[in-house]
Amino acid sequence: MNTMASALMSSNHLVTRTVLYLLLLAGLAACRHPQPESVPLVTVSSVELERYTGRWYEIAKIPNTFQRQCVSDTTANYFRVADGTITVVNRCRLRDGQFDEARAVARVTDPRSNAKLEVSFFSLLGWRPVWGDYWILALGSDYEYAVVGEPGRRYGWILARTPALPAATRDTINQRLHDLGYRPESFEDSLHSAGR
Repeated sequence: MNTMASALMSSNHLVTRTVLYLLLLAGLAACRHPQPESVPLVTVSSVELERYTGRWYEIAKIPNTFQRQCVSDTTANYFRVADGTITVVNRCRLRDGQFDEARAVARVTDPRSNAKLEVSFFSLLGWRPVWGDYWILALGSDYEYAVVGEPGRRYGWILARTPALPAATRDTINQRLHDLGYRPESFEDSLHSAGR
């Protein structure tokens, strides 16, 4: 009986050591190959804000709660203001065919690149206590498209100057998203009515 108990304890000890060893190896492997989401998000090196302003069509987005009511024709319009801020007007079509509009203020947080901004949609008597990151992650050479996200990669948008993008451009954007640690398949295509 004593021999059997000793063998069982030895066997349990071997299993425990093996499990600990495998966990250690898995931990070391994770350290050697960090997940893309754990790597700091990289923006474009420079944005000319005058070229960036104007109308953008939402081509795709990571679904979120604050756009849940939007069914199509989502656009963003950006206007420079004399104080250096940017007025934001987001618009989308609702299920009943009417349009919903949200106004906000954006400000640059990295003046060296102009690629990192913050946006606030909430004002309390002129005070804006809540700001969200708006980082420009990719930009077409003619400002024909932009990819916008935030450091946690929970939100993301593909924007364009027209309601649709060529397939080759979308492939380029998807590769950039993948390189940045986003999952391109998590982006949901946005619908636009003909002629908008």
